[in-house]
Amino acid sequence: MEIKVDLFSDTGTRPDKKMRKFMAEAEVGDEQLMEDPSVNQLNEMVAEILGKKEAIYLPSGLMANQISFAVHCRSGDEIIMDKTAHPIHYEAGGTAVISGASINPLPGTRGIYTIEQVKEAVRSKDYHEPQTRLISIENTSNLGGGSIWPLEEINKITKFAHNNGFATHMDGARLLNAVAATGIKAKEYAANFDSVWIDLSKGLGAPVGSVLAGSSKFIEKARYWKQRLGGAMRQAGIIAAGGIYALENNRERLRDDNENAKLLAEGMGNINGIEINPEYVETNIVLFKVSNYTANKFAELMLKEGLRFSRLENYLRAVTHLGIDREDIEYTLEVMNNIL
Repeated sequence: MEIKVDLFSDTGTRPDKKMRKFMAEAEVGDEQLMEDPSVNQLNEMVAEILGKKEAIYLPSGLMANQISFAVHCRSGDEIIMDKTAHPIHYEAGGTAVISGASINPLPGTRGIYTIEQVKEAVRSKDYHEPQTRLISIENTSNLGGGSIWPLEEINKITKFAHNNGFATHMDGARLLNAVAATGIKAKEYAANFDSVWIDLSKGLGAPVGSVLAGSSKFIEKARYWKQRLGGAMRQAGIIAAGGIYALENNRERLRDDNENAKLLAEGMGNINGIEINPEYVETNIVLFKVSNYTANKFAELMLKEGLRFSRLENYLRAVTHLGIDREDIEYTLEVMNNIL
């Protein structure tokens, strides 16, 4: 079945001809020995963007999260994060397997919790309890519908964490979508985090990889975990070059994705039978429900019309990206209106 408009995820982006050419011409070396010039350049770029000393190129964002947890935590330590966070739902229980840490999930609002909730969640020194070691946030929040963490709340939480001896981590898979929406620089969001990473294969449009950044000491420890987890990629400059091209050419156009998501949400708000609050759409993710259909049934109907959404329990999710333009949004709204 032909998919005419693919709103399943921004991971479905494809490198265009210019990116492919740039990748094909990339200088390469053995990245495990830190001799790949393209990988080294990418790491330096991301470290600068995030305001950190060093960075390390990894195959996936999952590995970036799990390496960070393993560096920050000992087996039995506890990580505070929102109940909707990616490591809880989509990382195959990796935290339990790799770092041996446990998770204290907080009931935030659209993926965002408060400093008051953190203070309440922190464990005492009673030896019966696991010990709080790391506070993690996801910015933007996927299951929060692409919601953006307020910088003021971030700073309150990270300051409290460091004052009490806890480490801080940001899952910044879609951080640059937040930057595009707010105008706040990535390094401002990342300033008080001990570890932070961005994804290259979502809205930026590169085919592979994420880059994890932090202090030199943190990255030195991260290298051990990258090796342990089989993350060495040898002549990885070919794929790293896709990330370089993306950062040089596709960061500004993330605004288009955010605007297209808002256009889609506003259009859905005018269709009878769709439950949505367009005001909640801050970046490139649109969560909605359909009154007279289950999420699975409506997704099946849309797929027959060439439209693909993802399903998140009772919700449907549409994610805009560089493969989606205004005409695709208009076509999507027309088909949805006709069906409903």
